[in-house]
Amino acid sequence: MKIMKALWQQARRLGLGLGAWAASGAALASVNSLPGGPAVNQLNLHPPVTRIAEEQHFLHWMMLIICLVIFVGVFSVMFYSILKHRKSVGAKAASFHESTTVEVIWTIVPFLIVIGMALPATKVVVAMKDTTNADITVKATGYQWKWGYDYLNGEGAGISFLSTLDVTHRQMSDAGQPAGDDYLLKVDNPLVVPVNKKIRIITTANDVIHAWMVPAFGVKQDAIPGFVRDTWFRAEKTGDYYGQCAELCGKEHAYMPIHVKVVTEEEYGKWVDEQRKLMQAKADDPTKVWELADLIARGEKVYAANCAACHKADGSGAGPIKALVGSAVVLDSDKSKQIHILLNGAGNGAMPSWKQLSDTEIAAVITYTKNAWTNRTGQIVQPAEITAAR
Repeated sequence: MKIMKALWQQARRLGLGLGAWAASGAALASVNSLPGGPAVNQLNLHPPVTRIAEEQHFLHWMMLIICLVIFVGVFSVMFYSILKHRKSVGAKAASFHESTTVEVIWTIVPFLIVIGMALPATKVVVAMKDTTNADITVKATGYQWKWGYDYLNGEGAGISFLSTLDVTHRQMSDAGQPAGDDYLLKVDNPLVVPVNKKIRIITTANDVIHAWMVPAFGVKQDAIPGFVRDTWFRAEKTGDYYGQCAELCGKEHAYMPIHVKVVTEEEYGKWVDEQRKLMQAKADDPTKVWELADLIARGEKVYAANCAACHKADGSGAGPIKALVGSAVVLDSDKSKQIHILLNGAGNGAMPSWKQLSDTEIAAVITYTKNAWTNRTGQIVQPAEITAAR
């Protein structure tokens, strides 16, 4: 009876597992290809929208065909020789030494093949590194686990923002219920650039090595802490193009997408004007004294955009991520402890530094955590305290 019961339980578990697998397969079957990639059941590279990406496609297929021809030729000769000259049909091994003609042929032919492959490849690699005469320069900084964009030169210079995975997509992932064609690719603030303009991307990182990659542009560049690298692209078609961090950068690596929106020059000009107005609205006076309710309302938005992915919307945390509800540091009347963590990080990088946020945003989010959920301490942190702590 025990054996039968155990077998029944195993069969039941298998049935549940197959049911879940079938349900997930049905969900995936309803997903559509994204214009510009990725596509459902994609086998080829993303459709190219830059000249560099087109050249990469050509090199990919050219070298694949050359290698395939060599493979078929070599193995055809090998298998023909094995079958035609096998001992069972009376073949006898020939006795001969080196042939100068053969040696010349198998030296010259591979050399010509390598040169034929190397010349166009070198031309593309050199073009990939030519970041001169850019119309717009953007610095992309990798954080655990988001991207920061700073427009350094060209139209839009001075604009900066963080680009984070949309909170609803993280919630779907936590619940195991993927949905939408852009699942785990949607961000709150995409990088916006004009079409047919040379965009230079300068990459660096704040904590560990990341990599900025957009396949449709033929771009992949490591972002290394303490170092600066650069790459470029010129998109020839408007639309939304996606990528991801291509370097294993920690437990949230899968939640670090890249979304580039390529728009017309007119649309880009309007976007620049809107962003400057938003930045002026956010450029709070750090000496301003805020009311508790106003800081809590501001802090709730900052928390949802930057903190909820790890600490959860209810502040309960998960696994190694510490809960903020009832946290001794959060409840402590010594505000400097929490301010220090926000500015400098903690746990050897497990909690990253948030110096990139403004003094008002940091003050607001600390005030929010001290008064949200069941914490209700009544404590308030003013922006001036963050300015002094920096």
